[in-house]
Amino acid sequence: MLQTTPLDSRPPVLRMAGINKTFGRDVVALDGMTLSVNHGDFISLLGPSGCGKSTALRLISGLISPTAGRIEWAGGQSQDDLGIVFQEPTLMPWATVVENVYLPFRLRRQPYGSVKDEILEVLRLVGLEQFQNAYPRELSGGMKMRVSIARAMATHPRLILMDEPFAALDEITRHKLNNDLLELKAKIGCTVIFVTHSVWESVFLSDRIIVMAARPGRVIEELHVDAPYPRGEEFRTSAEYAGYCRATSDALHRAMGDR
Repeated sequence: MLQTTPLDSRPPVLRMAGINKTFGRDVVALDGMTLSVNHGDFISLLGPSGCGKSTALRLISGLISPTAGRIEWAGGQSQDDLGIVFQEPTLMPWATVVENVYLPFRLRRQPYGSVKDEILEVLRLVGLEQFQNAYPRELSGGMKMRVSIARAMATHPRLILMDEPFAALDEITRHKLNNDLLELKAKIGCTVIFVTHSVWESVFLSDRIIVMAARPGRVIEELHVDAPYPRGEEFRTSAEYAGYCRATSDALHRAMGDR
């Protein structure tokens, strides 16, 4: 079942140490958050609205700064370290699929010809190679999210931040994209921090689940899912998966009661 021993064998990527974040005079979004992220981790931040999950991602991305504490990148941070997938696909409506995926390379002034093969490969991995010249208005919600994921992964970043990317999708599409995300992670070899409200999604995807409580936002428990990858429908319908979900749900209820 769920274990609480740390995964010490993986090299470190970053560490959040004693992070506090306050907005205004008295809105405490995070209180004393400490989290070690190691290479190859799939970490889910799970908790109720207002517990600071998205704030933690914004701090890691550098979009905002902590009020107290520090974030340390192993070996230092570069522009190639991060890929970000938001709740909405945030695609440029006037640009084709391939042009949207090219965006991070263009911002780095890399000519399209020098990265074309990488772009087409990541589109192939998300199953959209045949839609490379389509526009966002021609795509389904799930396909738009695949483009967003491809764009985040195209530069092979050390860490990918995902803020509830599948929350607005129907359950069938969400399950399919969960499967696809794990396949992509295995092929690219990245590290993922994934924000979700879903116990079932966090268990299926993650090897570490960080359960958070609100008011103030803080970490309550860290749970490990030791089921091996790759994971598919056999795992999702197994008694083992159901057991992990029960244990994680219990931890979430404890967090919600810890006010």
